[in-house]
Amino acid sequence: MVRVTKVDLSPRPVEAMSPRQLERRESLIAAALALVNEIGVERMQMKQVCERSGVALGTAYRYFSSKDHLLAAAIAEWHRLLLADLVAELRGPRAGLGATDRAVRFVRGGMRAYQRQPELARLRVAVAASTDPFASEALQGMARADSTALQAVTAEVPAAASDLVRHIVAHAWQGELTAWVTGRTTLGDARRRLEDVVRLVLTPYETRYPAPYEVQSTG
Repeated sequence: MVRVTKVDLSPRPVEAMSPRQLERRESLIAAALALVNEIGVERMQMKQVCERSGVALGTAYRYFSSKDHLLAAAIAEWHRLLLADLVAELRGPRAGLGATDRAVRFVRGGMRAYQRQPELARLRVAVAASTDPFASEALQGMARADSTALQAVTAEVPAAASDLVRHIVAHAWQGELTAWVTGRTTLGDARRRLEDVVRLVLTPYETRYPAPYEVQSTG
């Protein structure tokens, strides 16, 4: 009896990739994002991505198990870079803001970025429903990036409440993006509701500082 050896067709883990392989992966992601912006999520095909990136179709599947996996990885990478920019901005001239104001500016900046590239907002909502396990891994990575960025923005929140606060804000952001993309609300209303949620959950933890040069009572 001939024993058939199973071949592992799982895509190569990112941490195991060589510099050349990482370059190909980045080319596929860049091509996918460009095509989504040009023709939309539904019309984009793996063949088009390969033609745009110069990576052979068979090779592309060594990096991404499916179109869903590629799209999830692409929006996760774009979103990660967006978060890094938003956090860096709040560490600059606005570093003196309280946690509530910082978080409001953080989500406002994020919504504006998706407003400028609405097809990427549609992509984020579309891949959230994917059942591809590798797409799910990419989305879990995006959720961790959200949590890390929000932790940096809301450092004053006590550790006991921090996880729940970040969870509420992240899910409110996803929910309002979904409502806007699916036509259930306007972008303006979605943004206002998201900012209201941020204020509601963060204001109780706002650190109060005395006004400059305020004379403190000695009793």
